[in-house]
Amino acid sequence: MTMESDHVATEKAGEQPEAPAPSLTPDEEIAEIEKLLGESPDDFQARCRLGELYFGKGKFDDALTEVKKAIEMAEGLRTEMDRSLAMYYSNLGTIYGTKSMMDDARPQFERALELNKYDVLALFNLGRLHSEKKDYLKAQEYFERLIEITPEDPIAWYNLAAVYEQLDNPQVSDYNTLDMAVQAYMKVLEFDPAHLESSFKLMDIAFTLKKNDMAVKIMEEAVMHNPDEPLAYYNLINTYEKCKMFEQAEEARQRLKQRFAKRTREEASS
Repeated sequence: MTMESDHVATEKAGEQPEAPAPSLTPDEEIAEIEKLLGESPDDFQARCRLGELYFGKGKFDDALTEVKKAIEMAEGLRTEMDRSLAMYYSNLGTIYGTKSMMDDARPQFERALELNKYDVLALFNLGRLHSEKKDYLKAQEYFERLIEITPEDPIAWYNLAAVYEQLDNPQVSDYNTLDMAVQAYMKVLEFDPAHLESSFKLMDIAFTLKKNDMAVKIMEEAVMHNPDEPLAYYNLINTYEKCKMFEQAEEARQRLKQRFAKRTREEASS
């Protein structure tokens, strides 16, 4: 041992040992924890300890109350953690999907739903994946669950409507779901009146069902909500002509010319 280390050892040998901190009695610890929980009621560890102390003192009703509160807090923490973890699995699935690795994406979304059955991103993507595989019954299940969570989302309604439309095809299933498709497309327009694709789908279905009045009404509203969209006018004109409403078709044609002639002049002058 060097002289320097001997000196250090001698100093330490001469030091007085620190007195151990006095331990609290159970009653004192209970008082301290009760004070702490008064200021920080969400302190999980403190509440668990308080339950133990109450039990040790034979205060079983108080112990029962604290343990129940601790369990409630723990369940809340687990639910929050599961929700966060589900989000990460959904994000992972989205990355796989973006890379066209669909077989890798699907189990990530399924795992997300195991953790959080209300995960919107997982429900939407699983519905879409099953639609692309033409497994429309499974897609219907996921999109209907999505609608329960987001009942005012036009995109969710549009995807569900498309599934209903496919299921009505005799080559796909024996289900008669065309009326359900109509109602779903109507829901899209309820929440997004300018959704042209839904208007076009409804127009086609109306002609299939020989409901000419419905087709006309749908396309007139489509033009009203999309006054600067030429496709809306073209489909309205075509609808009028199919319904032998030639005067109305010509009037719509003139409105189209006037509107876009005006737009051309405005663009030229700007």
